[in-house]
Amino acid sequence: MRSSEASRAVGAARAVALSLALDVDDDVTVLHDSNKLTLRLLPCDVLARVAPVDDQIAEFEVELAQKLAEAGCPVAALDPRVEPRTYERDGFVVTLWTYYESAAPRDVAPVDYAHALARLHAGMRKVDAGTPHFTDRVAHAERLLADRERTPELGDADRELLRDALRSAVRAIGECGGGEQLLHGEPHPGNVLATLHGPVFIDLETCCRGPVELDLAHAPEDVAVHYPGVDEELLRACRLLVLAVVTTWRWDRYDQYPGGRAMGLEWLGRIRAALG
Repeated sequence: MRSSEASRAVGAARAVALSLALDVDDDVTVLHDSNKLTLRLLPCDVLARVAPVDDQIAEFEVELAQKLAEAGCPVAALDPRVEPRTYERDGFVVTLWTYYESAAPRDVAPVDYAHALARLHAGMRKVDAGTPHFTDRVAHAERLLADRERTPELGDADRELLRDALRSAVRAIGECGGGEQLLHGEPHPGNVLATLHGPVFIDLETCCRGPVELDLAHAPEDVAVHYPGVDEELLRACRLLVLAVVTTWRWDRYDQYPGGRAMGLEWLGRIRAALG
């Protein structure tokens, strides 16, 4: 967020917490800053997620988190001291979550990562949730590629490369014919916490439907080795799709991912190599 907007977002989180009788100091720790802020509020030790009212689906995330927790999924829990819902203040939506102390080492071992993801998927098969299909995300990427005002710095050759990668990956996924289910959507290492109670998945607003290999494509490559029943051909297609989608996002003029443009350049090279 821009600094002025971030300052207001922090103020909104503090105001919500104080209104709920949670003790909050003036100093707030920013854990993550992108299109939304993730904050640690002390001494009450709450994790607050704050997003502009017009740019969030927090209510969906709160409802889904409760369903997944009931299904035994290893997901972050809402703070039990307050009502599990969204709170609106000063143009922002605030949600309050349990803060988890990090375990050592902070990186989740591949075998533990795979087992936690398998548990997540097993629980997700028990949950009924209205989520988009993974192809909706592909369609969004294709719209970005078609909109030169949103992706002005992307060259014509690279624009066509990304279109080819998206289309060939979707075609290959369809030809593999794998089963589909509810997925996390982006279970990359940034969305997996190494806690004292084992790996915990966060950021559930990215959930969608598709083959489990699509989730595995977001994880480090050695995680799939420990996941049962992986379709290797389908996984290769999913990895290409994920790479093409996230590379397209890095060229969006409104993308706020730190170092995103440098990543976009690197990933274009990887896509070019993958397509031969």
